[in-house]
Amino acid sequence: MELKIRNRDLQVLREAVTAEDTCERRSAYCSGNFAWSDKCKDWDMRYRWDLLRASRIRLGGGALAKGDLNLYGYMNDRSIDDVLRVIVPPLGRGADPRPNSPM
Repeated sequence: MELKIRNRDLQVLREAVTAEDTCERRSAYCSGNFAWSDKCKDWDMRYRWDLLRASRIRLGGGALAKGDLNLYGYMNDRSIDDVLRVIVPPLGRGADPRPNSPM
């Protein structure tokens, strides 16, 4: 899968999102310990987007809606989620909170 994101934007997004991906937060989401988990159909997607929100990066769309990253100027939510899938490993409910990583 080819990502529709500029290298610099990917680097900034990766640094911001991975800083929020802690073992404690991951464990909470793996066990469903987050707001409205009973109504959530896709915990992995929710986790990815919650990490993005927690990073406090503002996503803009260009000249009229400037953000820290102007991803919406050339991407949509689906493309952004594709990038987040590459950055954030799946939760892996029932497994270790973060596979291949010591707690």
